[in-house]
Amino acid sequence: MNIFEFAKKLAGREMGHEITLEEEKLAKELGFVVVFGYSDDGIEFRGAIDDEAGCYLGKEIYLDKDGVFEDCNCECKYSKEAKKNTKVIEAVWCDGELAWSYKTDIPHAKFTIYEDDEPFCQGIVFDVKELRAGEIKNDTENSAEEEAGSPGNG
Repeated sequence: MNIFEFAKKLAGREMGHEITLEEEKLAKELGFVVVFGYSDDGIEFRGAIDDEAGCYLGKEIYLDKDGVFEDCNCECKYSKEAKKNTKVIEAVWCDGELAWSYKTDIPHAKFTIYEDDEPFCQGIVFDVKELRAGEIKNDTENSAEEEAGSPGNG
C-alpha cells in the first residue's frame, strides 16, 4: 500500500472518525504519518508519529525524524540550527471552504474530512522516511500531491 491508497481509505470520513485504531497501527507499520485538523486549534499526527500540536489560527509546525520539533520562541542560534534538520507543515486556517488545510514540501497525498457533510479539513498522508535527518530538502517541484477519493469512501 502506498500513501495515495492509504489516503483514499480515509477520504470522506466525518470529523471525530478520521482514523480507526487499526488504521493507526497499519500506518505505523507502513511508516506513514496521517495529519489532520481537529476543532479550531489543533493538528493531529497519527501512525509513525503519534502527536498533536496547537495551531490556533494557523501555524508552522516543524517535524524531524523523531516527530514534532518543539521550537522555542527566542529564535536563538540553537533553535535556528536545529530547524535546519526539519521539514515544515504549515497549518492553514480558513483558506477557502475548508477550516484546515496544510502546505508542505513533504511529498504527500491529500484526503478530505467532513463535518455534517460539509468539507472541514484537507488532511495529508506522507511517508516518515521523508523526515530523515541529513536528507532534508525543500524541493517543491518534486512534491507529490494528489487528492484521494471522494465523500463516502472509507
